[in-house]
Amino acid sequence: MKYILLSFPSAAVAIGLLAGSPASAQVVTNATQAQSGTYDVEPGHTQVGFSVLHFGFTNYLGVFSNVSGTLNLDTQHPASSKLSVTIPVDTVQTTSTKLNEELKGDQWFDTTKFPNATFESTSVRINGRNDATVTGNLTLHGVTKPETLQVHFIGAGVNALDKKYTTGFEATGTIKRSDFGVKMYVPYVSDDVQLRIAGAFEKQG
Repeated sequence: MKYILLSFPSAAVAIGLLAGSPASAQVVTNATQAQSGTYDVEPGHTQVGFSVLHFGFTNYLGVFSNVSGTLNLDTQHPASSKLSVTIPVDTVQTTSTKLNEELKGDQWFDTTKFPNATFESTSVRINGRNDATVTGNLTLHGVTKPETLQVHFIGAGVNALDKKYTTGFEATGTIKRSDFGVKMYVPYVSDDVQLRIAGAFEKQG
């Protein structure tokens, strides 16, 4: 069996890489085979990424972390599934420390007044075996608007490290920041914000 050794300050963890290893054998990639139930967001591996076109030169990236929330997943009746997440806006990170602080200020997200963004799903429409359109209410900067995400199921199974049943998704979407009152530098910094979300969820109970 082949292994890759990951070194950490206090420990070394060996993870099997062969397709036939116990870790990989536990993962299913068909959404209908995932376990239904109530899941909590696993914040360590959940990221809300965003991208804006900066002065027509670059697609500039940032990310929010420490997301919390719940997923009520019904794989046999997926339209009944529900998602509710909270995003601490002051976790915003880019490659610029100065910009990080600016984005938290009152000309941008105003995190002192509006510390959290939330998304509450209102409908789930299945588009294929592993894909769905999820519509919900996004609250950002004190404004609530309906928004739509395209969601792709990646996999589910027992995490080989913490032994918790985990399911993961990727979601993409586009919002207009001016709809939420965040208008600084539009149109030089694009009004359209591209979202790319990595969502990890751990089953409860």
